[in-house]
Amino acid sequence: MSNNDPANDHRKPTHSHGGSRTCLRQLASRTGLFASLALAVTVACTAPANDAAGTGEAGSDPAATTQPIEADHFVPSTPENVAWGWFPIDKVPVLRMQSGETVRVNTLTSAGAGQDENPVAFLTGLAIPREEIHQDVLDFWASRDGRLRDRQGSHIITGPIHVEGAEPGDVLAIEILSVETRANWGINSTGARSGVFSTSYPGFREGDPALDIPPESGRHVIHTGMADGVEVAFLADDIHVPLEPFMGILAVAPDPVMGQPGVSAPGVQGSTPPGAFGGNLDVKHLKTGTTVYLPVFHPGGLFYVGDPHGAQGDGEVSGTAIEQSLTGTFRLSVHKDRSIDAPMAENDEHYILMGIDIDLDRATRHAVRAVVDFLVEEKGLTPAKALSLASIAVDFRINEVVDITQVVSGFIPKSVFLR
Repeated sequence: MSNNDPANDHRKPTHSHGGSRTCLRQLASRTGLFASLALAVTVACTAPANDAAGTGEAGSDPAATTQPIEADHFVPSTPENVAWGWFPIDKVPVLRMQSGETVRVNTLTSAGAGQDENPVAFLTGLAIPREEIHQDVLDFWASRDGRLRDRQGSHIITGPIHVEGAEPGDVLAIEILSVETRANWGINSTGARSGVFSTSYPGFREGDPALDIPPESGRHVIHTGMADGVEVAFLADDIHVPLEPFMGILAVAPDPVMGQPGVSAPGVQGSTPPGAFGGNLDVKHLKTGTTVYLPVFHPGGLFYVGDPHGAQGDGEVSGTAIEQSLTGTFRLSVHKDRSIDAPMAENDEHYILMGIDIDLDRATRHAVRAVVDFLVEEKGLTPAKALSLASIAVDFRINEVVDITQVVSGFIPKSVFLR
């Protein structure tokens, strides 16, 4: 693959708060498990793009003022490079790369590419100009008929990427070096019975009222652009939501087991529920400057990424975020000296331990257990002291509650540890 992506996207200033200084600072703050996982990442990280974003008129689409982060490889979101609604474990890799190398990956939102109606008619009908519809949206839609039989969910997922040397039992570290918007629009959907108001939602009780949302008013095209030097979503003339783009799906190829959420046939893992392999975590904090760690189940790891979001609140309670096509730049590194059995992450400020379960109470319990285990194993606390610290200093955040399995994460502040 070429390491330069086409320049015909509607580029925005890069969200690249990483770079060599940030990476070195993160490495210095890691201890125990995270320190050992980070050993292979001591190579210099990609330098940050110049933060030269200027101001722009509300609703305008200024030209990009920064250069995208360079990477060793580039993977476009062409039809042959994406899967729809599931994580194939035997798909030919779209790229083979060495551990420690970097890759830029284009992703497609399914909002505009996955519906039955032709994207041009569908999106121009929502007042999105024809020139703002990417060619890969049209190409994917043209390929959809051959995908319908295998489709298990709605997400368009780029991958898999094979990382040389990765073997089952290893850990794949995913350093998120930048996440950038590819378009100046996204779509959020709401409905009288969407998200947590669905009749299939676990908390639903007979007689619970629906919201007063007519079907014709439930799809929201949200334009994005610069305002006062910040990239924002223009929800209304007087409501600007700062963009925090992130990938809802960060995954390795799973090890599907019949009976697990989203597994509909042997070897077929649907894209809706997250799990030990990562997947549709929808944790908005997994953005630029964060490193995500996933257990490896297959040779090469087989990294997938997708479900791009421009902004999302914790919970994603309507069932969708700002579904907006993005480009991500990642460093993928294999670690063989430790093993994990669930996703975890860290940034400059926090260690992030995740609990995943169909039951929100169980997900919370799993997250607390993961935090206690981490504090015992990596910080040398007794279980009693670890639970005490978890209760007085660790924030447990509900990240998403609408994807069958639910995600709760414990955010352990690094600042409480003096050494």
